[in-house]
Amino acid sequence: MSRRNIEQGNWISYLLTLSRMVYLFPAEVKEIGGGKWGYINGKGNFVLPPKYEMAREFQESGLAIIQLNNLTGIINNEGYFIVKPKYDTISPFSEGRATAIDDRGFNVLDEAGKEISPKSYSFIGDYKEGRAVVANTNENGQYLYGYLNRRGNEVIPLTYDSASDFHDGKALVKVNEGNYALIDLTGNVLNSYSYPFVDNYGEGMLAFRKSNEGKWGYMDESGRVVIEPQFIETQHFVEGRAIVNVENQQNGYGLINKQGKFIIKPQYSSLIYLGENQYALGKSVDPGKPYLPKKYAIADSNGHIFTGFIYNGVSNYLDGLASAYNDEMTFFIDKSGQRLNYLPKVQGSGSLAFDKSLIKGDIDLRILYFDKKGKLIWKQNTIIPLKNNYSVIENKFKPNKDYLVYYPQLKGVENPVSVNQTLKDMSGVNPTVAHTQLDSSYAGDFDVSFYQNNLVVIEINGYDYPFGAAHGMPIKKYAHIDLKTGRFYQLKDLFKKGADYVKEISVIIGELINSDEQFSYVFPNTYKGIKTDQPYYISQGELNVYFEPYEIAPYAAGFPTFRIPFNALSSIIYQDGDFWRSFH
Repeated sequence: MSRRNIEQGNWISYLLTLSRMVYLFPAEVKEIGGGKWGYINGKGNFVLPPKYEMAREFQESGLAIIQLNNLTGIINNEGYFIVKPKYDTISPFSEGRATAIDDRGFNVLDEAGKEISPKSYSFIGDYKEGRAVVANTNENGQYLYGYLNRRGNEVIPLTYDSASDFHDGKALVKVNEGNYALIDLTGNVLNSYSYPFVDNYGEGMLAFRKSNEGKWGYMDESGRVVIEPQFIETQHFVEGRAIVNVENQQNGYGLINKQGKFIIKPQYSSLIYLGENQYALGKSVDPGKPYLPKKYAIADSNGHIFTGFIYNGVSNYLDGLASAYNDEMTFFIDKSGQRLNYLPKVQGSGSLAFDKSLIKGDIDLRILYFDKKGKLIWKQNTIIPLKNNYSVIENKFKPNKDYLVYYPQLKGVENPVSVNQTLKDMSGVNPTVAHTQLDSSYAGDFDVSFYQNNLVVIEINGYDYPFGAAHGMPIKKYAHIDLKTGRFYQLKDLFKKGADYVKEISVIIGELINSDEQFSYVFPNTYKGIKTDQPYYISQGELNVYFEPYEIAPYAAGFPTFRIPFNALSSIIYQDGDFWRSFH
């Protein structure tokens, strides 16, 4: 709201309202059972207590998306549900509308939390200029696209093979193979294009290819070729500039104007638009290994390069500021790429940004908040208290920019040196060369998943990503520790001596695979039973047995887990044994 839109007599009232406005910020607390999210105020005090499994930022509407009991809902800034948790996911609001997904599909929500789309769809995008891309499968099994208006109704029928968001009242659609069109907000065709590929509409320019295997060029909205095909890759024009690539391999990215002239020569392994006419130029740290992480310099849209290749990452610019990080620190930079020492700088890698009345840091997988003077007002707890003076303490190990581990250490436990060394080893605290480029990145963390009587169960997880690979490999381990003795329990310790627990559990899991549809993803004929040292973890009333990715199911299935109630194994559980009695 601008001052001119407020009657003079109400201006003081408006200012008082602003001064009383309480901004809330999502913050996570580590607890027994995992992390819980709540909302703090500008002083770092919780206003909405940490009870959510996930909490997103409050949007301009005064609403925030949260997750509770593995379902997603929406709350207002007093913590009342606008939408009770019942969806799988909900997208952030755009133009007063959000997309909610459940087993029916995608649905449109208004800011009152009401479903306004008459039916569900296979896909609904964000709203742009009063329109959202929508897709469904027709009676012939063909996936077709169209557009919804803000009332959730189909304002442009689902007849296209593909469709883009609207910009300046126009959108690019694929009518069918080899035919594209530029349409207006009502679906009227403004221009048609007969090429195998047309893409990246922006500022009156469209990228196109004359043949399936040909290079990309640009044409204007009338279809007149402006820049002849010569690029391997193209992006949208923004502020009269477009990022292009002239090589299949490294060092081919550059920046052109609308006449096709290079403003930044095509000699970089990466080129990223940062907003506000600023760009990050990337160079590989090892020219022989272009898949490795890059170092970045700051340039503008006129081709002026302000810095050397000194940053590992740079965020988008907003109001003349961005954040950047090197091997050691994250900090703010100005539009010439120079560090601003009067603003907060933080040890570690990530981003900093002004967020309403605070500065938010997302550094080394942890959230921090500072006031505008740079004073730290909130960070996640590093101690998880247990009973009887026991506690789990978080430690950080980061010997290299690409190797980060948060690992647990127990306080008050018997044999602390031995116990804590084992936990460090399990967590991946290994000798790592400091100032050298690794061939992969590793991130590790932990949760206290279960605690009862003298037994604490710590989930240790990690993700190992070889640079250049399609994906990394997740890692999951569980430590079952008796706090009184410092003993680490194995699966066999739960059962009577001589009991064939391998056979018993193998049969139960086999029956679940054959009878329960939720395990239909298991590869046929791959399950052969469990091992004597099968990965497992204890939870309330259950034994959970799991398998590694790819072991019996596709990668997307993660860690296939089978929950077995203890009463199904009561005949073989050693109820007088140390393991069982540690948590009973």
